[in-house]
Amino acid sequence: MSLLYDVRDDRFAQLTHSHARLDTLWTGGRWCEGPAYLAAGRYLVWSDIPNDRVMRWDEADGSVSVLEQPCLNHNGHTVDGAGRLISCEHGGRAVSRIDYDGTRHVLAGRFSGKQLNSPNDVVVKSDGTIWFSDPTYGIDSDYEGNVAVSEIGASNVYRINLDGTIDAVVTDMVQPNGLAFSVDERLLYVSDTGFTHQPDCKPKIRAYPISADGEMIGEGHDVAVSESGLFDGFRVDTNGNLWSSAADGVHCFSPSGELLGKILVPEVVANVCFFGPKRNRLAICATTSVYSIYVNARGL
Repeated sequence: MSLLYDVRDDRFAQLTHSHARLDTLWTGGRWCEGPAYLAAGRYLVWSDIPNDRVMRWDEADGSVSVLEQPCLNHNGHTVDGAGRLISCEHGGRAVSRIDYDGTRHVLAGRFSGKQLNSPNDVVVKSDGTIWFSDPTYGIDSDYEGNVAVSEIGASNVYRINLDGTIDAVVTDMVQPNGLAFSVDERLLYVSDTGFTHQPDCKPKIRAYPISADGEMIGEGHDVAVSESGLFDGFRVDTNGNLWSSAADGVHCFSPSGELLGKILVPEVVANVCFFGPKRNRLAICATTSVYSIYVNARGL
């Protein structure tokens, strides 16, 4: 094991560069989360949830600035097919979009007439539907949102349909968190961080089959179980490998769930995303800092 990599399978050596280094893009946060890359502007954004701000790193000159503060305690982000930023809000208890004129547009705030808990992470499917997780972390305390009682009484994964209606698609998790689609979009991967609320809930990533028409979600099965802390956010590369956050760094799994190796990081990792013109650079949100490293893989 090197100081940077923990190689568990020879395939991991083919996914990394032995001479690559872990760069620190920025430090000074309280809990960095939700990285997303806006290609048109060549910049990376992420949340600093307790400080109620969204940060922006400029790829052209490496400068860091505050994109928005206050921001209703943003958590996870993604970019839709039109290049707009989609955000999960702890404080707003909603999923929102920043439109072309800079205005905030709420996409989802209630389900069956009840207020959402605190949307956490979000992905956009190629058909334009938006899928997000809704655990209770933003209402559990005032640190990352505003303390409140869950109106829904459960933590689910939801889909925002093209007509604006909302369906609950995963309802068997304690605290659904990070999520991503497989390469062919026939599987939805979801992590469960329910260990924070139920000690018998093992930290895992599960896969749920999606029907050909995208409407039905089948019974899920465990893909990976963490050996170091919790799986929070994660992303999938073009070969179907999963790159997940964990307590000791970034864990890389094959599509079938084999642990190929780890990128070791000096802080607990919350989330990752691929970025850059070739999508071969990994942004790593890790507690107080944002790191990056070049890998021999490309994100979806």
